[in-house]
Amino acid sequence: MTASTHDLAPLVLDGVVPYPPEFAQRYRDEGIWVDQTFTEFLFSSIEQHSEETALIFGDTRITYGHLGERILTLAAGFERLGIRRGDRVVVHLPNIPDYVALVFALYEIGAVPVLTPIALRLHEIGYIVEESGARGYIATAAHDGNDLAALAAELKSTSSTLEHTIIVDADGLEPLLTQGTLEHRRRSLPSDVAFLALSGGTTDRPKLVPHTHETYLASVRAAAAMTDIISDTVQLVVLPMSHSFAMRSPGYLSTLAAGGTVVMAPNGSPDVSFPLIAEHGVTIVALVPPLALAWLNSSLKERYDLSTLAVIQVGGAKFSPDSARRVRPELGATVQQSFGMAEGLHTFTRLDADEDIITTRQGRPTTDYDEIRVVGSHGQNVDSGTAGDLLTRGPSTIRGYYNAPQHQNVFTEDGFYRTGDIVVQGADGYLTVTGRSKDQINRGGEKVAPAEVEDLLLAHESIHEASVQGIPDAVLGERVKAFLLPREGVDPKSLSLPKVRQFLKAKGLATYKLPDVVELVTEFERTAVGKISKRK
Repeated sequence: MTASTHDLAPLVLDGVVPYPPEFAQRYRDEGIWVDQTFTEFLFSSIEQHSEETALIFGDTRITYGHLGERILTLAAGFERLGIRRGDRVVVHLPNIPDYVALVFALYEIGAVPVLTPIALRLHEIGYIVEESGARGYIATAAHDGNDLAALAAELKSTSSTLEHTIIVDADGLEPLLTQGTLEHRRRSLPSDVAFLALSGGTTDRPKLVPHTHETYLASVRAAAAMTDIISDTVQLVVLPMSHSFAMRSPGYLSTLAAGGTVVMAPNGSPDVSFPLIAEHGVTIVALVPPLALAWLNSSLKERYDLSTLAVIQVGGAKFSPDSARRVRPELGATVQQSFGMAEGLHTFTRLDADEDIITTRQGRPTTDYDEIRVVGSHGQNVDSGTAGDLLTRGPSTIRGYYNAPQHQNVFTEDGFYRTGDIVVQGADGYLTVTGRSKDQINRGGEKVAPAEVEDLLLAHESIHEASVQGIPDAVLGERVKAFLLPREGVDPKSLSLPKVRQFLKAKGLATYKLPDVVELVTEFERTAVGKISKRK
């Protein structure tokens, strides 16, 4: 179905840092980057498996054929709405049946989805809309008690670029479904930016990560090979579908490309997930460590038949070796540890690796083209087995954030990305993640930038100074703790944990970023340059 591309010029988006030509040519010559777009990737599978089940959500079953029709119908609606190639559209959706169709409809017309975690609220979404220059915003009317329809209205009234807001469960899709159907053909190039993801970095605002079709699909194909994804695969997706772990590690993209079935769940709790595994014969699932622990500790695992579950992937945060060793005897599946980042690199333990490796390591790169450096404090390479800062460069790792020259210093002059992770690399290439060198809190796989929370706290009339830090937690890995220096004469009760959380929530901060603990202090220890010390 791929049409001639002689009339398509490369999409140029200001603010995108390109790969050096010699690297791009090498990746294409070696077959790492291929001449294929996201929609061509999926429609190849749609043509081969049209009568098979692609997606399951509750009582809804969607065949590959119906999914293709839905994509092309929505694409016609978006095109009639005036969304064009290169236009950014913020997709702020939970796991719903139309998620895949909506995102791929945007890909079909060459638009650029901005894939946004559903947990984010006005404080973050407003910034993302402005930073991306988005023309569209797609959401459900409400989620988890939050009025997203009201958020959409506020965005439209305040944004300088936003023209279209679509509320998918309030008849908002109807105008898009009455414009006929597009013919599937190439409307973008593999070298075009396919979507913008969000970095879980340490800055006070999220950074936008631009991935092209060819760079991201290289990662998807490599992950599928590492996890034995085939047409008989039944994957349970419990993580947000905007998350890279749910998308490409191997994610729903690999499963759909292979003709498998994706079972979507609203969350990963055992009472939701275990019945789905038993009913649909789920073979693989990706979890963050807190969910994996909830599964291990649930009495429901004795009630449901989980015998089809072959692989449980765990990533997003460090999974303790003791917990990893429990997976096979208690859940009957092989644990596959994964480590990665929105910026590109991802690693896996091999499925046939010995028990010591799969329970203590976080994997090794998926291709020989993913370059790894582990360096000391002065940038020198350290010996195998020695902890150091992780730098990486490769065919799926970006060379710069979108429209953010102020953050280009996290990339070396020769293109290596400074991940901020402290790792040990063994002689066998496997990585063990030992910590973070960047100021970031990893709360159950969700990344919290302390500076963002601190800035909002300082808007409180009773707070003089604030320092937000991560504290160890057996389940989440880290929790969020706010140290607060009250203004003179302030009643301490006005800065209780419930009141601080209520204040931040009213500011539009995502729930997972709210402090779990508040401690009032009389002074802060300072560094040599006068900054608040965060030594734990």
